[in-house]
Amino acid sequence: MKLECRRLGTTDLEISTVGFGAWAIGGEWAHGWGPQDDAVSIAAIRHAVDLGVNWIDTAAIYGLGHSEEVVGRALRDIPIDNRPFIFTKGGVVPDPARPLDEPVRNLEPASIRREVEASLARLGVDRIDLYQFHWPDQTGTPIEDSWAEMGRLLDEGKIRYAGVCNFDVELLESAEAVRHVDSLQPPFSLIRRDSGGDVIPWAADHGTGVIVYSPMQSGILTDTFSAERVAAMAQTDWRRRAPNFREPALSANIALRDALRPIAARHGTTVSAVAIGWVLAWPGVTGAIVGARSPEQVDGWVEGSGIRLTEDDLAEIANAAAAARAGSGPVHPLVAVGGRPSRQ
Repeated sequence: MKLECRRLGTTDLEISTVGFGAWAIGGEWAHGWGPQDDAVSIAAIRHAVDLGVNWIDTAAIYGLGHSEEVVGRALRDIPIDNRPFIFTKGGVVPDPARPLDEPVRNLEPASIRREVEASLARLGVDRIDLYQFHWPDQTGTPIEDSWAEMGRLLDEGKIRYAGVCNFDVELLESAEAVRHVDSLQPPFSLIRRDSGGDVIPWAADHGTGVIVYSPMQSGILTDTFSAERVAAMAQTDWRRRAPNFREPALSANIALRDALRPIAARHGTTVSAVAIGWVLAWPGVTGAIVGARSPEQVDGWVEGSGIRLTEDDLAEIANAAAAARAGSGPVHPLVAVGGRPSRQ
């Protein structure tokens, strides 16, 4: 399968518009998805790569390193010429003795360096293609000091490009003043739309690539999702505690998902693909991180890379979001002056 590729900002990375998200395959930790089968996870990664997905997004905190280890195992059996780009994240540091406790968001330079070295070892690679700060710091470390350390890691060749996740415009401006921010990873979906009104336009204006996460809102915007699915989730699945998976938001979110079914039917595809196509229609968005725990789940969303929503589709989706009163943020990726999305 030939997937559409886009250049990530000003880098030389041409990435498929969908990437494999390795959050869920990490297993048990404070924000885990319940128990996972590593063999099935590896099969899902290999299947995604076979279909043309050319990047994997993981993080040191996912399963306290377990996700990176699983990704590393998958890479060993993929021929060098077919290996995907590896993107990972650091700056969220757990207490190994208490893995289910909330980790600390730490961007101290020495801590960042330790995390990079550990990620390189777990992944089994000599250089990380894109290293990202996972969350803003909680220790009082100035972003200028943290981002300067990222620059040193770049100069040393330990990482190829540097990005940030979950940063607001103020933090982005502070980092950009030190060195260019190669990529931004914000949350973005039909339910969680706020990034479309601020940080995504900022990235478009500054030549920063954007890879959005949770475009299917962690499973809600899929064909088979239901309230019964929530009830059946493992007790350690973080989604059981999340507001979007509880009433009153849950019913509104499911109503929005149901409104996508006619659009999916017209395109001969899945609701998941429509949800992904919607985020990819926004100016400034390079790609979408989509999680999977089995090859079958990959098949459910990979078509989102190629879907082209029409103006009528986008208007119908905007109206559905307003009618369902689901989520918040801009509802329509209209291209206005300067390439900024507009509210409808």
